[in-house]
Amino acid sequence: MSTQDIQQNDNPAEVYERYLSRPIADPWTRVLIDLANPQSGERVLDLACGTGSVARQVAPMVGSSGQILAVDINPAMLQVGRAQPQPAGAVITWQEGDATKLNLPDKDFDLVLCQQGFQFFPNRLASAKEARRVLREEGRAIISVWQALERHPLHEALFTAVAHHLNVSVTDVDVAFSLSNPDELYALLHNAGFDRVETTTRSLSIRMPDPEKFVHYSILGAATSVPAFASMCAPERLALVEKVEKATRLIVERFTYGDSVIFPMEANIAIAT
Repeated sequence: MSTQDIQQNDNPAEVYERYLSRPIADPWTRVLIDLANPQSGERVLDLACGTGSVARQVAPMVGSSGQILAVDINPAMLQVGRAQPQPAGAVITWQEGDATKLNLPDKDFDLVLCQQGFQFFPNRLASAKEARRVLREEGRAIISVWQALERHPLHEALFTAVAHHLNVSVTDVDVAFSLSNPDELYALLHNAGFDRVETTTRSLSIRMPDPEKFVHYSILGAATSVPAFASMCAPERLALVEKVEKATRLIVERFTYGDSVIFPMEANIAIAT
């Protein structure tokens, strides 16, 4: 499929939900929740909720006696999240907010979950302190971040090609992989005031449909959070996609099996109490 066949007015938040959240965020949410072990009646904060994968999967676990607040700085992501079918269990409240300065009371939550958000926060320590502040005394925070870009060869090829064509450093576009050192994650939470911090690693095999759209939708989905993409207009992004598709065609084909792109992704996950 050529880029001419793809609508220029694709909404990045809708693309994120349809093409990135379902095959990537949803299975990783199950890993996060397994480590968090939410209990019936708990009050949960889904920080940097995106389109709400975590919030929707937690809702049945905390039940109708529980409460879920889904917070994100991007109103378009919240709008898409609200439009999804809502699950049984706790009602999800959607709220626009800045993770570095939450407009929330102290000690209000039993559980803070943040899936692939901390690496995007402009002040990570301030965000970690806010997560600590809003937790009750016996509360816990479970935070996941991707391991290093070089552990993800398909994305490494994608972002290297993007950086080359934009004439910028790879670090300007690979923000999603920028908090990959588990010692840095540990220190961040320890310095924020958490008493006990443990880190663990997990790996999943990801299956994404429509290999011919992988580059386009990966770049468009990144426009929800990466400034280098968000600042581009639709025609500029399409022009970039055409160049990057050519540069990455061989490696995308190497990870293509039938009608899907299948590749591993690895994350560091912190459990802080």
